Amino acid sequence: MPLLLFFVLPFVLPNTEYFEKHFGEVSEHIWEFFCFAISFSGLIVRCIVCGFVPKKTSGRNTKKQEAKNLNTKGMYSIVRHPLYFANFLIFFGIILSTEVIWFIIVSVMAFWLYYERIMYAEEEFLQNKFGKLFESWSKTTPAFIPNISLWIKPDRIFSFKTCLRREYATLLLIVASFSILDILEDYIVEKVFEFDTIWKILLLTSFLIFICIGILKKKTKILKSSF
Repeated sequence: MPLLLFFVLPFVLPNTEYFEKHFGEVSEHIWEFFCFAISFSGLIVRCIVCGFVPKKTSGRNTKKQEAKNLNTKGMYSIVRHPLYFANFLIFFGIILSTEVIWFIIVSVMAFWLYYERIMYAEEEFLQNKFGKLFESWSKTTPAFIPNISLWIKPDRIFSFKTCLRREYATLLLIVASFSILDILEDYIVEKVFEFDTIWKILLLTSFLIFICIGILKKKTKILKSSF
C-alpha cells in the first residue's frame, strides 16, 4: 500500500509546505516534529506490544496465522489490533507532514481498506480457534481505537532485548521517511537541494543504531530472549 501511494507523490509534493508559506519556517519545523512525534508514538506502541508478548500467541506472528494462546492482557486488553493501530500512527504522522488535505484523506481511507480485510481474516481465525473466549474478549475490547481504562497488567516482565531485536528497523524507517520527504519538498517547492541538520543527525543516529543492533542480532546471542 505505501508503494502505491508513492506514485502519487509527484502530484502531492508541489502543494506541500503550507505552514512555511503562510506562517514562516519556524511553524513548518514545529509541524514536522509534531508529525514525527505521532509516528514515534507508533513505534512506542509497537515496542510495548512486542516487549510484553510471549511467543506463539495471537498477534505475534508475521508470516502466517499462528496462536497457541489468546492475548488479552497488556496492549491487547485495551485494543484488539494494537500493532495495526501502531502502524497507523506511524503512517499517519508521515502523510500528515505533507500538509496536503486531499492526500491525507485518501491515504487514511487506503490504509483502512487495506488493513480492514486483514483484521477481519485474523479475527475469523481467532474465532474459530478460541471460540467463546475470543467472543468474550472481543465484546469488551475495541477493535482499533484503544480504551486505556481497560488496561490489564501483562503476566510477563517487559523484554527490552525483544523490543530492540524486533523494532530496530522501524526507527530507521520512520526517520528515513521524514528525511526523504523533507529533501523532496525543498527540491520541488523551493528548487534547492537542502537537507536540514536535525534530520541529518537523526538519520545518522538511527542508521548507526540499525547497523549496531543488526550486527548484534546476527553475530551474537546478546539480544536473545529466554521468554
